Amino acid sequence: MSDFKITWIDHGREPKHPPDPAFPAGLDVDVSRDAAVTCKAILPYPARRCGYFAVLCNTCGTRVVASTAGRPDDPRSIRIACKQPESVQ
Repeated sequence: MSDFKITWIDHGREPKHPPDPAFPAGLDVDVSRDAAVTCKAILPYPARRCGYFAVLCNTCGTRVVASTAGRPDDPRSIRIACKQPESVQ
């Protein structure tokens, strides 16, 4: 299992467009590119408004960001590839 540091950066803006009705309960984002070893971070959902989550895997050091809009179609999780598979049990 991985340990994540998740930071939300607030842009201080409200969304200008309506949410995508295809994702009324949020998105599970996968940026792992079908890697053999992956981790999944659960994000605080939904975000307060427009901004982004900065996600750092404390196990392997991978960093990713996911944008938010404070809407129901915000990301609720993100799957990432492990940079150092030998470090994950």
